[in-house]
Amino acid sequence: MALRDVVKDGDDILRKVCREQTTFDARLGQILDDMLETMKAAEGVGLAAPQIGLMKRYAICQMESNEIVELINPVVLAASGEAVMNEGCLSVPKKYLPVKRPTYLKLRYQNRKGETVEREFRDFDARVCCHEMDHLDGILFYDKAVKE
Repeated sequence: MALRDVVKDGDDILRKVCREQTTFDARLGQILDDMLETMKAAEGVGLAAPQIGLMKRYAICQMESNEIVELINPVVLAASGEAVMNEGCLSVPKKYLPVKRPTYLKLRYQNRKGETVEREFRDFDARVCCHEMDHLDGILFYDKAVKE
């Protein structure tokens, strides 16, 4: 595994819509492993491919239980509820703002082997998934900040 550089706010790559991941091979596995190491070293709970300079639709998320979930080509099947909570981002250091997110999320995504998974996420876990999935569409958390 290797640490990757985290792209910072102001870089155009963070504002682009990512392309679908179509290859599920050892290289993808290595990148996901590198992303995990990078996320942990930066003390984050999520990291999306564009944050390390890759325009692909995948992200890793650390659940409240510390489980790591790899979301590849994620699609929202259902979302409900809402809660406001302060968020930060590894690409936007030292900035924290209140963001409204769903408290329930049902996703369909692929794992590193290309297998399709459907799973429900709640509360903090749903928030982390939403935050990382926004990165895949060029959206940063402060774009959704609640105006006070």
